[in-house]
Parts: sequence; C-alpha cells; structure tokens
Amino acid sequence: MSTTLPHAQTTAPEPRYTGLVEAARALQPRTVALRRQVHRHPEQGLDLPATQAAVQHALAGLPLEVTTGRSTTSVVAVLRGAKPGPTVLLRGDMDALPLQEETGLAYASEVAGSMHACGHDTHVAMLASAARLLCSRREALAGQVVFMFQPGEEGMHGARHMLDEGVLDAAGTPVEKAFALHVSSTLQSGVVVSRGGPTMASADNFRVVVRGRGGHGGTPHDAVDPIPAAAAMVGALQTAVARRVNVHRPAVVTVGHIKAGTTTNIIPETAVLEGTVRTLSDETRTFVLRELRQVCEHVAAAHGCTAEVEVVPGYPVTVNDTEVGPHVLDVTSAALGARWASPMEDPLMGAEDFSYVLQRVPGAMAFLGACPRGVELSQAEPNHSNKVLFDEAAMEHGVVVHTAFALDALR
Repeated sequence: MSTTLPHAQTTAPEPRYTGLVEAARALQPRTVALRRQVHRHPEQGLDLPATQAAVQHALAGLPLEVTTGRSTTSVVAVLRGAKPGPTVLLRGDMDALPLQEETGLAYASEVAGSMHACGHDTHVAMLASAARLLCSRREALAGQVVFMFQPGEEGMHGARHMLDEGVLDAAGTPVEKAFALHVSSTLQSGVVVSRGGPTMASADNFRVVVRGRGGHGGTPHDAVDPIPAAAAMVGALQTAVARRVNVHRPAVVTVGHIKAGTTTNIIPETAVLEGTVRTLSDETRTFVLRELRQVCEHVAAAHGCTAEVEVVPGYPVTVNDTEVGPHVLDVTSAALGARWASPMEDPLMGAEDFSYVLQRVPGAMAFLGACPRGVELSQAEPNHSNKVLFDEAAMEHGVVVHTAFALDALR
C-alpha cells in the first residue's frame, strides 16, 4: 500500500507554507517507520518506556531542549525560534488500548492483549516529524514551540500529570495557544475537521449497588428482590434524560454492565449497575449526575431496596476556542488547499484529556481523516476496534497541519 496521498494540492499555498507538503512527503518514510515501530510495541497507561525511548531517538540531534517526566514516561521538547515571541504547544498522545489485534498487518502488535487501536502511534509519528520540519524552519519562528508527547490518555489523565509537572511553562514563558490532532478511520483520508466550542464530551463513570434481601426464588414475598429495582432504574435513567435534560444541551447515559445473582432459584441480596455519562457542558454534567443519584435512590426505595451510587469523575468537556477551532481550517486551507478542510458539524460524545489543556490555554482539538483506501466511510472499522486500519498516507497532512499551525502562531 502506498504511504503517500495520491492527490496533489490544487492551489498554491501561502508563501510561509511553501514547500511544507513536499517536506512532509520527504519525511514520510521516517514518519511511517516510527509509526510502525510504535505500533509493533504498544504500551498502555502512564508507563511507556519503549515508546518514550523511540520518541527520544526520533528527536536526537535536533536543536531541541528535551526533558522527560517524573511521574510518567512523558517527553517534552522545546524549540526556540530565531526571534522572541509567544509559545505554542503541540500535543501527541502515546498510549495503546487493551485489545488483541486482528488486522493482519505485517507490522501488527507483538504484545498480546495490547494494540494501538486509537491511532496514537500515528500521533507520535506525526508530531516527531513536525518537530523535525519545524527545526528546519527555525529561522521563521518568532517564539517557542513545546512538543508534548503524552502517555495515559486512555482514561489515565496523562495530560493532567503533565500539567502538574509544568508542561505549560516548559519554555520559560506560558503557552498561549495549543493544538492537538486526532486521527479517525471513519473520515476521508487527508481531510482535517475542526470546529469552535464544545467538541468532545465529558465522561464520568458510575456504579450503583442496589441492596435488597436475599431469599428463595419460589417465595419472593419473603425476600426483597433487587433485580426488578435495577431493571427499573435502566428505564428510569433514560426517561430522566429524555424528559429532564434540555434537548439543546445533550446528554447520554449508558448502562453498560449489569450483574446480579448466581443461579435460577436464588434471589440475590444485591444487583450492580455500571455505566457512563456523557455531556457537552459543565451545567448539564452537574445536573445529570445529580439526577442519576436521585433517580437510583428513589427507584430503589419504591421497590423496598436501597441504592449506593458512586460516581468516578472522568475527563471534562473538550471545548475548542471559538476563534482557534475554526482558524485551524483556515490554516489547513492555506497550507494544503480548501478541499482538505471541512467544518465539524456536530461534537463527538467520546472524551479526551486534552480537555485539561484547553481549560487553561486557548486552542483546538482537530481530527484527521485516515479511512483506508478502497473502503467506504460507513464500512470502515472505527477507532477502538481491534480490526481498525488507518491510511498512513494521511500522516503527511498531519505533519503539515501541525507545522503550519505553529508557523501561523509564531509568524
């Protein structure tokens, strides 16, 4: 399979972006090699020593100030431009998912039960090549670029760890603008999608223990059955979302796991529900979590049971700056051509810990299409599938957009 895009830019780029596409294409073998190396050796969580070493090797010899994390295996690299100016941050996450890969790729995961199914391997490779390309254009930079190679995005709050360790001050001056790019197998390869405002959802998990009184399945009147109470909660939670939440401020409540009982003729003492809550505003998030607790406790009481509700806070809403989010498309159009920039119509109900960065710094999370060649968008295996495939050729555009974003911010 070709690792370059089959279509050329149809309009000349703006002068400051001249040669970026050609430079990214020249770097493509290096980009692909790093991506495949990381893909073969996926690591999960906050401790990614092999991935950290691969990043350090990829950055070796460049005019960068490179440091590593204390609480995680993060990598931070600072490029200082030829002239003074503000600081911009570019992020690439590095961790994999707990999946057994079934893609059949020649460079498939060699680690049982671990796979780069969300494309973070491409993020690492694109950011490393963008760092190399920006180093070659250091004379055009008025300011600093911070390259944030982050572990632990998949539920481990890696960005928060790096913020606590001072990534926003790594250059000696505070970061004034931030950007992250996330690959997607269900978007046209090479197309960049962005928007302003809420872009990805908050994500909180919950666990409800419904407690009754155990007994014999043939004499339920001598027991207090928690299973009907738990079943009623599932429907009541959906009704609460439909009837209590403003339709213009969406929320999703999903019960993904129910556990109760051991056999057919025993009424258990407890039933357990587990699930997730997704919202697109802090106000809706607070309201739905309050409703969740109230609904479960009251439904349990109506069945003669009690309910213990535990909420595990997750990532906040990912909110793109209202100016920076749309401006990503302007930068993409100027560097690649208008056909490669597309407005993002609706937010995603997935979650991202880049949200922590965007709470502190104006910036944007954008998406890069990488649907495999010859596959309809509707038929592509999605991110987080153990069969997902990404068109590596799209990484050329990812390198260009990272680089162009920094050149635009530091011109």
